[in-house]
Amino acid sequence: MMTVSASRYPMARIPVLASNVVAASQPLAAQAGLRMLLAGGSAVDAALAAAATLTVVEPIMNGIGGDLYAIVWDGERLHALNSTGASPAAWHRSRFDKYDQMPMKGWDTVTVPGQVAGWRALSKRFGKLPFQQLFGPAVDYAERGFPVSPFVASVWSELAALVSDQPGFAKTFLIDGRPPVAGEVWRAPGHARALQAIAETEGESFYRGALAEAIVSFSERTGGCLSLDDFAAHEPIWCEPLSLQYRDYTLHELPPNGFGIAALMALGILEHFDVRAMGRDSADAYHVQIEAMRLAFADLYKHVSDPRSMRVPVTSLLDRDYLAQRARLIDLRRAGAPAPGKPRLGGTVYLTAADASGMMVSLIQSNYWAFGSGLVVPDLGIALHNRGSNFTLERGHPNEVGPRKAPLHTIIPGFVTRHCAPVMSFGVMGGAMQTQGHLQFLSRLGDFDQEPQSICDAPRFMLSPSDGVVNVEAHMPRDVADLLAARGHCMQTLPTGHLTFGSAQLISRVGNNYCAVSDPRRDGIAAGF
Repeated sequence: MMTVSASRYPMARIPVLASNVVAASQPLAAQAGLRMLLAGGSAVDAALAAAATLTVVEPIMNGIGGDLYAIVWDGERLHALNSTGASPAAWHRSRFDKYDQMPMKGWDTVTVPGQVAGWRALSKRFGKLPFQQLFGPAVDYAERGFPVSPFVASVWSELAALVSDQPGFAKTFLIDGRPPVAGEVWRAPGHARALQAIAETEGESFYRGALAEAIVSFSERTGGCLSLDDFAAHEPIWCEPLSLQYRDYTLHELPPNGFGIAALMALGILEHFDVRAMGRDSADAYHVQIEAMRLAFADLYKHVSDPRSMRVPVTSLLDRDYLAQRARLIDLRRAGAPAPGKPRLGGTVYLTAADASGMMVSLIQSNYWAFGSGLVVPDLGIALHNRGSNFTLERGHPNEVGPRKAPLHTIIPGFVTRHCAPVMSFGVMGGAMQTQGHLQFLSRLGDFDQEPQSICDAPRFMLSPSDGVVNVEAHMPRDVADLLAARGHCMQTLPTGHLTFGSAQLISRVGNNYCAVSDPRRDGIAAGF
């Protein structure tokens, strides 16, 4: 059982202890989930109400037109759901010959949004309340408006500038041509109409009805190639989570097409070092975690994709002997520049909820980068994601762009067990930070027995996969950062809470109750009763 105490780091949040809890990155969303628990709903009902509300109150990170993963502990075992969509059937390779690299906005980034189908699948399997009831708070906030929270307002302008030229964006997300400021009321009546249609049809309208027709019509008018058949073909996938034991704990992740396997690979490398003896928050401990992450990323970007196109099996990437070989490449004195190994062939919001019955939910959904593609369906507020930008143009690569194919995904919900019993549902939002957050959280738990709030508050690193820069938070001790630089790491110190380091929510089991933590780096809260 995890212990609970105040954080040892300079943050301002206090964890919430209760028998029914929700933790989300925006207070109105967390409270929407709590309302479902108070109405007799399950943890899944709470998570879905929070998720729908987040599309309204935190639109910079997610929307109706995104993708979703979830892990559910039903009180006895884990269930994993992958509801990420595939590329359009018309995405033949020749369509992308005009690009030097995958675009980040516009129609050539939009794959079929899987999120709505994921909501429906979770509700049908684990919900107790009527599906329509879950959307009450979200529809109300969209219709009546709500005061924009500080963090959301602080980045709205910066992210909107990246996509404001895309069809439908300005009309939906700007007020008189400008982004809203903190405390200003923002309304999204079109968004309310879309959510109401989803609620009334249990998502059917989004894939085989009026909403699907509206999205496809918008695509046809503005240069896209999504079809009604593309939408009708989407189905969420229930699957077995991947897992790896690290010290006394087992981390569970979604299998590919997600990044979760990289967290498991990094932990399988890290276990070959006595991290506890190195000392908590020491340069040595950070160094081996960074290097383990470098090695895992090298294999992730080389070998992982839609599982139907992977040439290296998951079992080979997680093979203990292979990970031990990779661990031997780490030099404790200097930073490395690893190449992919040769195993044997064979923008995002996160939330978590738990209820008194023992059910725990780890859920993540995303429009990815800067409001997604920037494309917004007129009069419906459906902001379409840009997950297709995670394909590669490299010929012959398993993740090469192509028709009816799921791209590599950064979003990953996490779940931890110990001796087959639930310990913690958690996630860390933020692109490539997510995998690294899972690694850092598991090391703090498994190597140093840290409490939930301290795990969340501790200084984070974020290794940039593109250029190898190691970003660290300002509350990392300066001497530690200097020692890492002396070993050859290209260091960059950013303000604590910078967007780079993501945002976490976590719920840990404490006897028959829970400890819920919301990251002080965002507007969010943990709530319970």
